Amino acid sequence: MAALGLIEAVGFTTAITALDAAAKAADITLVGYDKVIGAGKAITVTIHIAGEVAAVKASVEAGVIAASKVGTVLAHHVIPRPHDEVDKLIEAFKNNLKQRKTKQSK
Repeated sequence: MAALGLIEAVGFTTAITALDAAAKAADITLVGYDKVIGAGKAITVTIHIAGEVAAVKASVEAGVIAASKVGTVLAHHVIPRPHDEVDKLIEAFKNNLKQRKTKQSK
């Protein structure tokens, strides 16, 4: 994995806006997402994207700009060249995402 990018937004609409802009900005892959109830007294959604370092940096930047126009972005971060242990976490994200898609299609 070259880089992992994270964008934490308040609300689903804001997170989807961030992901849409991020995916349009560069060649990245959605590897997971988390929904947390109660963060800052709101529902937050964190999207996890991966790809080459420059692509992830550009995508996170574009995602944050777009999402900030429709809602609140609590945090964002890019981890270039994550440690192998982080790659294990990314694989777990991918597996969770696949399981969610399978459940939704049934």
